[in-house]
Order: sequence, then C-alpha cells, then structure tokens
Amino acid sequence: MSSLIKKIFGALIEKPWEENQVKIDNTNKGKTFKGLSPQVSAVIIIFGVSTVLFSLIVTGYLYSIPSDQDTLFFFKTNLLWINTSILILVAIVFKKINKDLENNRLLKIKTNMIQVGALSYLFLFAQIFFWFQLLESGKVVYTNSYFYSFYFFTALHGLHLLGGLFFWGKVCSKILKIENKKYTEQKNNIEALSLYWTFLLIIWLVFFIIVYVFNDSFIAWCKSLIS
Repeated sequence: MSSLIKKIFGALIEKPWEENQVKIDNTNKGKTFKGLSPQVSAVIIIFGVSTVLFSLIVTGYLYSIPSDQDTLFFFKTNLLWINTSILILVAIVFKKINKDLENNRLLKIKTNMIQVGALSYLFLFAQIFFWFQLLESGKVVYTNSYFYSFYFFTALHGLHLLGGLFFWGKVCSKILKIENKKYTEQKNNIEALSLYWTFLLIIWLVFFIIVYVFNDSFIAWCKSLIS
C-alpha cells in the first residue's frame, strides 16, 4: 500500500510543464497505476472527493476561530486522544492483515478483521459519548464556528467510517466462511479496506493536529509577527 500512496502523491506533485518532466511523460505508456483492482480504484476516487470536502471544513475552521474561544477546549478530556489512538491501532491491525495475506495465514486474518470492526465501533461509540459530553456542557452546534466545525467534521468522518463498516461487514462475513484455498478471492477487498481506513486515519490526524497546533498561543505568536 505504501507504494500505491507514493504513486498517488508522486503523480500529484509532478510538473508536466517543465522540460525534464515532458521527457519523462513522453516515455510513459500509461502504466503507472497498472494492476489496480476496481475496489482500490473506487477508494481512490472516494479519497479525492472526500479530501475536497474535509479541506473546506478545515479551511472554514481556520478562518473563523472566535477570538475569545479556548482553542484547547477539546483536549481537556482524554476522549479525543483515546479516539486518535484507536484509529492508529486499526491501521496497525490492517498492517498485520496485509502481512498475513502475504504469508497465507488465514486464521490470523479472520481474527484481525474482527478486531478492525470492534475497534472501529468502539471509536464511533466513544465519539458519540464525547458529543453527549459537549451537549451536556452546553456546547452545541450553534455555539460558535469552533464547535460547529468540530461537529460537522466528526459527523462527516463518522459517516465515512459507517460506510467503511458496511463493506467491512460484507467482506468479513465472506472471510469467516471461506476455506484456506479461497482466501485470495478477498485479497482485493481487504487491500481496498486497508487503504480506506488509512485515508480515514490521515484525515483525522490532519484535523487533530490543526486543532491542537492552532491554539491561542500559536495565534498570538502569528499576530505578533504581523504587528
């Protein structure tokens, strides 16, 4: 999967108007992404569309932070840290699944796929619990743009995760029933799921880091540079 990600981002940073790149492109036979399964190709398309949506949310958040808002409010509870750790654990489990695929260890694949689902549902329940905590403290969607952006982002992220869990359920149910010789039939599905969860983790980490970094101290420091 790492080679696939390198290809995607490598293609994005290419400069086709430069002379050196023109020479490279002239020798390219259009096989950069040869061998991609339909499942992985679908995930890449979702990746592109969703990235635009999440980017708009992040941009809106950065340009509309209220001056009197405690920007580290979300980090006063450990739930945000716990949820981030859960997503990282899911990525680690998927890495194990990919290794198990290479080594024909079907039993471990089945066990780890169940772990992926359990951890993902745990993430969703923890996020909903965090929402209830915010609502009980009076921090609702329309409080200000700081909370609106957080609710909107986490809701959209949660919907993407639910969509992933729907396909996880279909793939996992097939894996639990197949014999050792037929596990390769689900290889493309597993690779697509792994890539999809990696995307969800990257998006979450980007938002997490931005919310954490763009705090009151950082904003004050930026203002001091301008003034």
